[in-house]
Amino acid sequence: MIRCLAVDDEAYATKIIADYIAKIPFLTLAGTTTSAIEALTQVQQGNVDLVFLDIQMPELTDMQFLKLLGGRCKVILTTAYPEYALEGYEHDVVDYLLKPIPFDRFLKAAQKAYNLLQPVKNAEPAVLPAATEHLIAEPAAPAGNNHIFFKGDSKNKFLRVNYNDVLYIEGLKNYISIFTPEQRLVTYQTLRDLEEQLPQPPFYRVHKSYIVSLNKIRMIDGNLIYINDQTIPIGETYRDEFFRIIRDVR
Repeated sequence: MIRCLAVDDEAYATKIIADYIAKIPFLTLAGTTTSAIEALTQVQQGNVDLVFLDIQMPELTDMQFLKLLGGRCKVILTTAYPEYALEGYEHDVVDYLLKPIPFDRFLKAAQKAYNLLQPVKNAEPAVLPAATEHLIAEPAAPAGNNHIFFKGDSKNKFLRVNYNDVLYIEGLKNYISIFTPEQRLVTYQTLRDLEEQLPQPPFYRVHKSYIVSLNKIRMIDGNLIYINDQTIPIGETYRDEFFRIIRDVR
């Protein structure tokens, strides 16, 4: 697991980075700060592997910060100013993200950091548990008509998930997160592949990044689906078909 620190003089910007970090299985949030000095202290204490650093910090410039780091961790620069990119790369940063940062671009930068850090961190597996002690990899074929088996983190190990336990499923590029009331299960697979294995109903694709269980929907308000405390958007491509299905099952 790569420990990440989000550093920006705007608190809202650190929250965006923190939210992105929470979506990627091999990242974990070590903290957020609006102070470059506090960030440097955390890094020097050995608690951080990767820093997402805004260039325009009041206490230290990004280049001063990078020099003081002394190579203790990797850095991804975040800024609204593309003209600083070349200078950043001269200081061996992992990547350079321009604000506003799309999630797919953030994920690409995170993967670059993963590829650089894993030899140092003893080749940990690329997919790590998030909010759960379970680690699952590639889904096996469905078994029976009320559950699915997922291949586990060791040979001949499988984890059974009952369809009725699934709240919703989120896809992040080639990663899938399956949310149940007790845990989040992570697998390396595309959402499209998993969609083909799931029964319809109760499962329906409502967005390029989400599949929901109709049985778990608490409320629909406009283009938003509410499942427990989670809000899931309805994509424009899926909207007409989804509401047709909802009308049919009422």
